[in-house]
Amino acid sequence: MELIRKYFPDLNEHQIGQFAALEGLYRDWNEKINVISRKDIDNLYLHHVLHSLAIARFIQFKPCTKIIDLGTGGGFPGIPLAIIFPECHFTLVDSIKKKITVVDAVAEALGLTNVQTKNARVEELKDKFDFVVTRAVAKIDILLPWSRKVLAKQQTNMYPNGLIALKGDMREEIKLIPKFEYKEMVHIPQYFNEFYFEEKYLVYVQG
Repeated sequence: MELIRKYFPDLNEHQIGQFAALEGLYRDWNEKINVISRKDIDNLYLHHVLHSLAIARFIQFKPCTKIIDLGTGGGFPGIPLAIIFPECHFTLVDSIKKKITVVDAVAEALGLTNVQTKNARVEELKDKFDFVVTRAVAKIDILLPWSRKVLAKQQTNMYPNGLIALKGDMREEIKLIPKFEYKEMVHIPQYFNEFYFEEKYLVYVQG
């Protein structure tokens, strides 16, 4: 929890309470439904919460922005971002029902009224969003067409609508994005200096 306060010192007391509650909630649910590996639960704030919040260092979403988290798993990056951006709307999607069960319970326990969930595949989605966020879901050449299916045309943020993906080492995968596409790749140690992020990247591709 101190990691979160270190990099986000302007959190209000309500947000601090929500972040502090994450460990107990995920430990409890992980005993019932394994959404975070058993060996990784002790690193919840570093490996999952702070990693998710790299997106909040890349872009400050404007109020009313609609964001979809494709393949949310246990709720990352969507849940931490929903805490940081309470005036934005988040839709967390996963094709595995038991994962959505956990996300629903966590969002309800935290009082996150800006979160809704869908147990669905991307091909089934009908709504439109300003941004797609993902973490370790698929290669970028697969994520791009998925994203463009659900991205709205109207722009309201500093960055044009698009895909924001949290990835591992991108030095080879970045070649899968056509040269004409507008993209940015950020080495996450630019935001967080913990060694864990040494091989972690954030990639933005304009929709």
